[in-house]
Amino acid sequence: MFSRTNFSTESGLLQGCLKGDRSAQRHLYDTYSGKFLAICIRYLKDREHAEDVMIEGFMKIFEKLTQYQAKGSFEGWMKRIIVTQALMTLRSHRHLMMEINIEDESEYRDHHYELNHLEVEELMEMVQSLPIGYRTVFNLFAIEGYSHREISELLGISESTSKSQLNRARNVLKEKIASQQPNERRING
Repeated sequence: MFSRTNFSTESGLLQGCLKGDRSAQRHLYDTYSGKFLAICIRYLKDREHAEDVMIEGFMKIFEKLTQYQAKGSFEGWMKRIIVTQALMTLRSHRHLMMEINIEDESEYRDHHYELNHLEVEELMEMVQSLPIGYRTVFNLFAIEGYSHREISELLGISESTSKSQLNRARNVLKEKIASQQPNERRING
């Protein structure tokens, strides 16, 4: 049995998990569950649903631990599994399916805006309020760092659809930010 001190390093924690040590698995879960739940909530608005997806993601992590080859960060490897689990959930539930909205882009005015007065929490609430298609692509591109090619493969959409969804998400966010700052001087571009 491993002692807690062996879990102070990533390799010690990983070795404990690979050997089926329950305390190592619990330590891994306790260390990353908050961060991974936040990722799931970004994709799935409902907290309970996000918690279920996070737990399913951890189950996949434990199942696939032997496949981790220590190329890149362990946290990044786990995060990719969590994001993939959230995306698979979106794809498998009809009521959560991504909608691809084709709107006239001219409906969005281009506002210059400042983020100085917005708190991170307010901005994340704005991202959460985006339609699911916009929110998913925005999260994958702007927050997770995926390319449009990777997003198109993950979501089964074209690269141009990914780019369009991101552009529309940004425009909606610009509108929301501009409307949050009614006393700020706005300059139409």
